[in-house]
Amino acid sequence: MFRRSPSPCLVLVAFLACTRAPAPAPSAAGALDASVPGAASVLAVRADGGAEVRFAAVGDTGKGNPQQRRVGEAMARVCAEQGCDFVALLGDNFYPSGVTSTEDPQWQTAFVQPYQHVDAPFYAVLGNHDYGGNGSGNELEKARWQVAYSQVNPKWRMPANHYRFSAGPADFFVADTNRSMYALDEQVRADFARWLPESKAPWKVVLGHHPLRSNGRHGNAGSYDGVSLVPIANGGQVKSFLEERVCGQADLYLCGHEHLMEWLASTCGREGSGKRTELIISGGGASPTQLGAELPNLDHFRAEGLGFLYVVIAGDTLTGTFYDDDAGVRFTRAFTRTGP
Repeated sequence: MFRRSPSPCLVLVAFLACTRAPAPAPSAAGALDASVPGAASVLAVRADGGAEVRFAAVGDTGKGNPQQRRVGEAMARVCAEQGCDFVALLGDNFYPSGVTSTEDPQWQTAFVQPYQHVDAPFYAVLGNHDYGGNGSGNELEKARWQVAYSQVNPKWRMPANHYRFSAGPADFFVADTNRSMYALDEQVRADFARWLPESKAPWKVVLGHHPLRSNGRHGNAGSYDGVSLVPIANGGQVKSFLEERVCGQADLYLCGHEHLMEWLASTCGREGSGKRTELIISGGGASPTQLGAELPNLDHFRAEGLGFLYVVIAGDTLTGTFYDDDAGVRFTRAFTRTGP
């Protein structure tokens, strides 16, 4: 649909008045360019020699409310009992408009305190609320503070707006779908076009914020919130990015944005790849919302309410389990990877 625009300013003219984001400020550890991905990082080798990886994934967390703390405590219990190599934060880490510095009080109320008992690093994705504008995502410079916080707290991992890291038998690729919403994802597309094909890991997992398909209130990419004509609202660029750079190349796409839990029955692929990409939404981190009025997509599981996803990748099998905010199991499913 809106594959590319002749100029990013044509997409942003009405909303941003073609104002480009200022360059990120350097930190004490040196300059941090939030738009350029950093080198791949590697987690410590597990005792099993890297044959498996275990992690939790949750999005739309950053309220600093009792609900977020309940989910954090439930996650801490599951991680303590079963093990967590890391936690994936799937965007909208701070409501309503991101953070304004590395000393913003929200770092304590919406990150440190809710997850104080989770003994694992957090690899974070940027969402539309992290980019400010009360969720419009148009204050592009705000992302730099979440990147810079990586130099402040080692529990928080975000070397750049989009990046990659490895854990056990999997490579993880962190997208920036808010930039796709604004047709400013040229660098993301270029890096993903190289990163995924060159990966030799048995498993490839992409972490993002916006879904490709959803039975939530936002709906499918390309017609978010029932809008199909306005590029900054409809997610047409998100749709094309995921279909061209993720579908049929990754084994799993994990995201948030919808404040619910859903495992889509429909997968996505690309001609000739032989691989199908599973689609999971885990956005029940702090403030659940209702499902959409219509349910256009087949799914294995969907639920309103608080909770998170716990994933184990071992051998040729990935097992995902949705837990609620009391660490109770809501749904579990396993699949084997397809394609080369």
